[in-house]
Amino acid sequence: MSLIFVCMKATLLVVGKTVDPHFIASINEYVQRTRHYLSFDLEVIPELKNTKNLSSAQQKAKEGELILKALQPGDYVVLLDEHGKEFRSVEFAQWIQKKMVSVAKRLIFIVGGPYGFSEEIYQVAQEKISLSKMTFSHQMIRLIFVEQIYRAMTILNNEPYHHE
Repeated sequence: MSLIFVCMKATLLVVGKTVDPHFIASINEYVQRTRHYLSFDLEVIPELKNTKNLSSAQQKAKEGELILKALQPGDYVVLLDEHGKEFRSVEFAQWIQKKMVSVAKRLIFIVGGPYGFSEEIYQVAQEKISLSKMTFSHQMIRLIFVEQIYRAMTILNNEPYHHE
């Protein structure tokens, strides 16, 4: 019997659309698989236009304003950030399970723009998670993260996808 978590809604909020068709197909596949277990969405904030005259701080600030507009009262905000906590897959599944019973509204994971997050976004975040000590493109992080959400769901349901 599979555990289906219907109360909590999880969202991956990203700045800028995914452009590589291979990543798009794979991301969509894992989003659909994850929806078998969990209300899960991928929400895209359009990337900024005409940024060549903006400093990285100005770009982060403008992206931060758009991120803040996408958030709702009661959201539990988790940044995917290089300085965040790292998990093994089983630990991440356990973390997700705890959030499923403690988060009242939406669990929002955010991938920032090319320069990261503004200070305002760090202030509204409850937690930060790092997927690796290595640096990946923002396109790849989306795929890696949705696969890990799916993997967490299969771990919680004792399904054979994950092997120790």
